[in-house]
This record gives sequence, structure tokens and C-alpha cells, in this order.
Amino acid sequence: MSDDRAAEPGSPLVRTSRRRTRVGLVSGGLGAYWPQFPGLLDRLRESARFVTARLEEMGCEVVDAGFVSDPQESAKAAERLRRADCDLVVTFLTTYLTASMVLPVAQRTHTPVLVIDLQPTEAMDHPNTGTGEWLAYCGQCPLPEVAHVFRRSGIPFRSVSGHLGDENAWGRIRRWIGAAGVRGALRHGRHGLMGHLYPGMLDVSTDMTLVSAQFGGHVEVLEFDDLRVRVAAVTDGETAERVALAREVFTLDGSVDEDDLFWAARVSVGLDRLVADFALDSLAYYHRGLEGEIHERLGAGMILGASLLTARGVPMAGEYELRTSLAMLIADTMGAGGSFTELQALNFRDRVVEMGHDGPAHLAISAKNPLLRGLGVYHGKRGWGVSVEFDVIHGPVTTFGIGQEADGSFVLIASEGEVVPGPLLEIGNTTSRVDFGFDPGEWTDAWSATGIGHHWTLCTGHRAKDFRAAADLLGIAFRTVTGPNAL
Repeated sequence: MSDDRAAEPGSPLVRTSRRRTRVGLVSGGLGAYWPQFPGLLDRLRESARFVTARLEEMGCEVVDAGFVSDPQESAKAAERLRRADCDLVVTFLTTYLTASMVLPVAQRTHTPVLVIDLQPTEAMDHPNTGTGEWLAYCGQCPLPEVAHVFRRSGIPFRSVSGHLGDENAWGRIRRWIGAAGVRGALRHGRHGLMGHLYPGMLDVSTDMTLVSAQFGGHVEVLEFDDLRVRVAAVTDGETAERVALAREVFTLDGSVDEDDLFWAARVSVGLDRLVADFALDSLAYYHRGLEGEIHERLGAGMILGASLLTARGVPMAGEYELRTSLAMLIADTMGAGGSFTELQALNFRDRVVEMGHDGPAHLAISAKNPLLRGLGVYHGKRGWGVSVEFDVIHGPVTTFGIGQEADGSFVLIASEGEVVPGPLLEIGNTTSRVDFGFDPGEWTDAWSATGIGHHWTLCTGHRAKDFRAAADLLGIAFRTVTGPNAL
């Protein structure tokens, strides 16, 4: 188990610690100015320190390669950042500099680059501004030059222009930092895949090699026997502690059978150990089973433990949904929760889409205390046991998932709406009523046409811009549904 992972199953609600987002920073300006305008360099370096501090406030590990004044210094900074293996490199244009000072950073680090130019204040004090003072305000001057050279070099260009106190600009920068966190989580992630494909769900089938090729990270192939041996080692005392936790976290419906609850608790402790032993950042699972044998019972007992782990930041998706478990990881990395979801029904009277799933849920985004309900049968699956029932927090939400094209390339897909109150299913499913602002039938047609697949994740907040930024850094396509037939 890695050192930065929340360790023992004794603290099952403690958020799992992930690798911090690593952001490289190089600031620069044209060295010819320094002897001409004494004091300018000191002022620009002060601005660079301010930028470093703001990035660190976002929780980043900042690798500051210093202030460069010519292409030779830029090349040395690029080499330092290359070795640092950053998730994003920020190049701060403090004043005019030549594109030859920026291009090596983009070429040699093999990392997405964000170019920022933040002048000292929102406007110059013109009567008291000479050439030296003005040069501190012209970081945007080389931006078209840099963008042009990036285009000719085949390098994706992205930028944020503003001033040091401009919260709009910092909000845009924060979006790119969040996207860098997603890139880091995927590049360094370990994603479990346990069991086998739900028979006939052709859309769910995902090429594991393409996951590593396009997103990075590692897919760990697991057997349900890996879980079986760990569940067998769980003590009665540990099981009782997990039952007590379940009673604390959930409201228990009268339909819950005590033996089923104890089994789910035992599986939950074993599942924690599986995650720790294989250092997993996510898990997708399914096993059909037969006539109540142990593997069927394990598969049926997953929902409690999977929901607790998802709330800790280790997303769990049923039905072998690897792409959706990755989408849940992306959403959770952005602080948007992300709960396993599919279509359930359309309500044309209230103009809402009802969606959710009979399985693991992200407890941290529940509108109220989640409910545990006992089920004598899981529809479409073998087994029985306890299941989670809840509604996502009312307000802005985003549906988000990962599609896959005919050529194997992935695409991020999103649609923004609002969870609204109203009648819900009471059958042991998560269910939310989502208003997308237009006819639910038309939304369903447009959403299905994106190539989304059977499942996705329901996230809190309007996150389409965040997911678009993540797609940009990952180098994959992005689609959104904003109206009838809008992609």
C-alpha cells in the first residue's frame, strides 16, 4: 500500500489521500530590459512570487523553475520541469519576451502548458507611468506571438489573461489546476477490474490497453477470489464495528435483515483490505454467480462497502463499468462527488428525467441521511441483501461520462441540469429528478446520441467547463448537451 493512502479499514470514512497535483512554474521576461530599467526585474520577480503563493493555496505541489531572461535559461528551466514529471506547466509572461523562451518549455517537458499573463493591477496609472513601469503591464504583448508559434509547432495552446488581483482570471486558472489534478489522478491511478462483463452489455466492454494508452495509469485485473480470501479473514468483532458504522451513517429501513446486514458489513471490511492491498484508486466489478454460492453472495454483498469507499474517494461502479468508475474518479478529484447512474424513467408531467442505480452511491452528495433497504431480489442480478436509497443534493448538477468511438478513442460527455424535489422510487435505488431545462424526451434522445453508453455519473454543480478543461489536458474530445439535438 502506498504511503499517501488512508491506511487502515478502522477509519472507513476518512477521505483517501491522493498524490498532490504537481504544477511546474516558470516565469520570465526579456533580459535586455534589466540594465535599461533598474527595479523592473525586482518588481516582476515579486509578481512571480505572488503567483507561486496563489498556486500553493490551491493545494498544489509547485515546482518553481525560477525566473528566466533568455532562451538558454529557459532551456535549463525546461529540463528541470521535465525531470519533475508535472501534471501541468504554467508559464508566466511577466512582460514581453520572445517565443523562443517559451517554446522549449512546451517541447521538452512533454507536459500540457498553460500560459498566463497577469499585470500588476487592473489598469495603469497613466500620468505616473513611464516606460519601465509600463513594461510591467505588457505581459499580454507576446501572447499572440506565443500562440502563433505553438500552432506552427503543433502544440495545444491555452492561456489566461488578467491581473494579479483578478478573481475571474484566478477562477479560470483554478479550472486548469483542477483539470491537471484529473490528469495526475489518471496518470498515476490504479484501477481495479474484478469479475466479468455483465452478459450482453456490449457498450460496457472497454479495452484495458486503451485506458492506459489514452489516460495513463494501470488497470489491475482481479478475481472475486481476491475478495473471498480477505472476507474470510474478517473477524466477528470487525464485522460488528462495521455494522455500528452502518447504523451511524445510514437510516435503516425495517426491511433490512440482520443477517444480510452483517454479511454486507463483513464484505465491506474485506473490500477495504482489497483496496489497500492492491493500492486501488477505483474499482469496477460484477459477478453473476449461481444458486447462492460464495461468489454470488460476495457480489450481492458489495453495495454497503462500495458506497462507503466511494464516499472516501475510492469510486466503485457495478456491472463491470470501468469507464464509469473512471468518470467517477474524475468527478471526485474535482470535488464534484459523482454517483453511479443510469436512466430510470421520464416524467413528462414534471418535465424531469429520473435517474439513479441499484448499487453503490456517493454518500457525500446525498440530500439527506441515506437509507439502507433490504431487498429479497436484485432486479436483473442474482442474489439479495441490502441496498442504498438516496437522492443527490438538490440544486445544480452535471451528468458526466466517458464514451468510446469506433476508432477506440475516448470522449468526455457532460450535460448540466438541476436536481429538483418531488416523488421518488422507494425500491432500494438511488434516484434523482433532474430538470435539464427542456423536454425530457428530447434530452434523452440528445444524450443518447453522444455515445455515452448505459451508465454515467451524477455530479454536484455545473461542471461542463471543468470537464472540458480536463478533456483538453488529456488530449481527447469533449461533447455536451445543452438543448435538443445539441452536442
